[in-house]
Amino acid sequence: MHWVTSEDVPRSGEMRVPLGAIFTPSARELAEARAIRVVELPADQISAAAPPDRTVALGADHGGFYLKETLKALLASLGLEAHDVGVYDEKPADYPDIALKVAELVAGGAAGCGIIIDGAGIGSCIAANKVPGIRAALCYDKASAKNSREHNDSNVLTLGARLLTESQAEDVVRTWLATNFAGGRHSGRVDKIAGIERRYARVRISSAPAAVREAQPNAAIAGLIDHTLLRPEATRADIVKLCGEARQYGFATVCINPYWVPLAVSELEGSAVRVCTVAGFPLGATSSQAKVGEAAVALRAGALEIDMVLNVGALRSGDLDAVKLDIQAVAQACHEAGAIVKVILETALLEDEQKIAACGLAQAAGADFVKTSTGFGPAGATAHDVALMRAAVGPQMGVKAAGGIRTIEDFRAMAAAGANRIGASASVKIVEAAGQ
Repeated sequence: MHWVTSEDVPRSGEMRVPLGAIFTPSARELAEARAIRVVELPADQISAAAPPDRTVALGADHGGFYLKETLKALLASLGLEAHDVGVYDEKPADYPDIALKVAELVAGGAAGCGIIIDGAGIGSCIAANKVPGIRAALCYDKASAKNSREHNDSNVLTLGARLLTESQAEDVVRTWLATNFAGGRHSGRVDKIAGIERRYARVRISSAPAAVREAQPNAAIAGLIDHTLLRPEATRADIVKLCGEARQYGFATVCINPYWVPLAVSELEGSAVRVCTVAGFPLGATSSQAKVGEAAVALRAGALEIDMVLNVGALRSGDLDAVKLDIQAVAQACHEAGAIVKVILETALLEDEQKIAACGLAQAAGADFVKTSTGFGPAGATAHDVALMRAAVGPQMGVKAAGGIRTIEDFRAMAAAGANRIGASASVKIVEAAGQ
């Protein structure tokens, strides 16, 4: 009897299992959430996975489905393993989704190179080149295939199924796979391409050229949002879906409960989306040692942002030194790990003077952000509280508004009041409304 656990489920593509294999409930749920195609085969027909340098990430939309199946046979004849990310039939599919799956496998090192097929090959090429580290080339004959490898060190090939016969496509693929990068004078040019990529990957939308900001309003908004799911009943499939949305829309982080950090780190590997989690959540009334320990475990698992809850009771009691030391202990652990810390005030439980005092304590303790709410308190963020907090900390710290932010109007009100990070569970709705 062969058992399949969640650890066995790949991030994309298909999964080959022995006939009669039994999936655990979590593995079945994860496979469905990741849209994995499960293929049952006799045990003697399942071979060990090929190393990355012998693996080709392969994908196609509905227009390239039949050509993809042809090329799978070609790759097998060349001793290469195809990591097929779909599609698996002629049902309509969006080429950017397929291009992203292939590009992420290559950029993440799971495949040595990738091949994407759509009707013309143009859209997939554009989409794949949005992923850092990808040099996708649309090739239409043996000469262009050779040139893209020798001169440009392309690592993803895109093909137009409507523009090539099967024989022509096979010739292009054979040539592309057989050609090595020439190096020499071409290395400097490829390095310059990488330099451009690094330069624009680091540009904050507020300092980007006006034309860039105007062309990417949704990206500007998404980049300020912590895509949040802190409900206790959230399942593995919910977290996988959250991470998929974060990749798709380009949110700043996913904000999740600590148990899910390893899964989120795995799901977001190769993307710019960071993993944020919580400490002392949602009451803030645990010991400093407990908060530091909770943060430390999450940091070791790959979290890069920690939202800790301030000790509200101590603050209201006037124990200001205790509050500062509590924040300081967590901030130190985060900074030593290269992470940032946000301090949740739970503003609905405080008077304005207490909110101002809490901001001063967080700033003095070395925190990076102050944050309004947990989302589990009596009320969420208000523009008044955000403006008060921004005035208290000045431009040196971040201010995160969270709790009850459900519309693009809510988002804009918080940003106008001074928030430079927004926590929301309605993130997709907000971003899509911004583009209307």
